Amino acid sequence: MSVMIRPARLEDADAIYNMINGLAVYRDAPLESVPDIEEVRKSLFSPETTAEACICEIDGIIAGYSVISMSHAAWLGRRSLNMEDLYFTPDYRGRGAGKAMLQYIAQLAVSRQCSRIEWNVLEWDNCAKEFYHSIDALPLSEWVRYRLDGPALQKFAARDAS
Repeated sequence: MSVMIRPARLEDADAIYNMINGLAVYRDAPLESVPDIEEVRKSLFSPETTAEACICEIDGIIAGYSVISMSHAAWLGRRSLNMEDLYFTPDYRGRGAGKAMLQYIAQLAVSRQCSRIEWNVLEWDNCAKEFYHSIDALPLSEWVRYRLDGPALQKFAARDAS
């Protein structure tokens, strides 16, 4: 098995779009919440984007992707890398490619002098949690993640700040 991990290119947008749909199915999320192909192209490949994607090819076939972005860990005074997605199509899971992809991302983080990599895992996704435990990643039990989106985001943004 030949595994190659590389930065995504614009011509990978269709494959990434299809895998995002696969991820939505895996998460049992509504497909209408998935971006369309143009949104994928813009969010990952436009000049103003802050995100980047990585592609994993196994024997020349695109098998997985990851989306990452940089942030700043003010408490540490260093940059931090956020991993939004790490997804492999079902036929390519359990072959070690996810570990190779995460190691590639770790190497990017180290080369960019990041203090850490952070990501989210769904509470029910035991396979993912076991995988992350196997590489010595630990859950952050002292933090609770919050989200403001959709109508609540619109309503709050429109409020008078006084």
